[in-house]
Amino acid sequence: MIAGRVLVTGANGFLGRHLVSRLRSASAEVHTVGRQPSSDVVPVECRWIANVADEREAREVVQRVTPDVVVHLGALTHAAPDLELVLPTFHSALASTVNLLTALTEQGCRRIVLAGSIEEPVGGAEVRPASPYAAAKWAASAYGRMFHALYDAPVVIARLALTYGPGQLARKVIPSAILALLRGEAPQVSSGARAWDVVYVDDVIDAFVRLVEGRGPDGATIDVGTGRLTTLRSIVEQVAAIVAPTIMPAFGAVADRPLAEAHAADAVATEAMLDWRATTSLETGLRKTVDWYRTRMKRLGRRGVAP
Repeated sequence: MIAGRVLVTGANGFLGRHLVSRLRSASAEVHTVGRQPSSDVVPVECRWIANVADEREAREVVQRVTPDVVVHLGALTHAAPDLELVLPTFHSALASTVNLLTALTEQGCRRIVLAGSIEEPVGGAEVRPASPYAAAKWAASAYGRMFHALYDAPVVIARLALTYGPGQLARKVIPSAILALLRGEAPQVSSGARAWDVVYVDDVIDAFVRLVEGRGPDGATIDVGTGRLTTLRSIVEQVAAIVAPTIMPAFGAVADRPLAEAHAADAVATEAMLDWRATTSLETGLRKTVDWYRTRMKRLGRRGVAP
């Protein structure tokens, strides 16, 4: 049972849509905020259209909703190292987090769940974030820990592994490969050497629900992933085997990203804190994801498949 008001930012995003659906199915009182009206992918009617990267708008939403629990998912999720992403990512991922932490700490609430990323660098002063997204998430998590340490804010940070599943943006690597293969084209990907911890969206939402319920200690940074690394080549090859075994992916057609490192979730520590472990196998998750995109392509045609 989820008691009290739950505010979900980024409710129109990939994770937001899935989380809101799950919370509502559990009869939670969910308040949603997004920067724009919902898409047709998994429609979520946002009660508040606001940009929480703007301090005034963030305060207004918090004051009007008076949430008991907040799950902050709103952020630009481009992980490319491009210079033009620096400022937009700073505002969407970092400024929004600081604005919400300030407003919620002043007003008070029971729990603040921040969506971190396993892309965040780990270590001391010599670490180098691999993208504006990684840097912004790194800094946002640092602010979350500071708010807990200095102001006793009830913050918990969910460091998400690479999440995939139905309704993800078409520019992301797994849906991009699926859609190319469904069109009879070879996916254009990097060398495939990089390894990722990849986790299916339903498992991630299970972890978020536990955090909303209050599990896990305040101030904790909790990994949400499988604890296993899989190379991009292996993932794309599995997608090809499911969709079009005769098509060979074009490995090396896209340049590898600089500074990228492989990080696996600490699944043992997470299970101890949340009584949660990812249970969906990669093959099962990929098949479910392929089925969703195949159905959507049949319904909307090739031009209508991009979420």
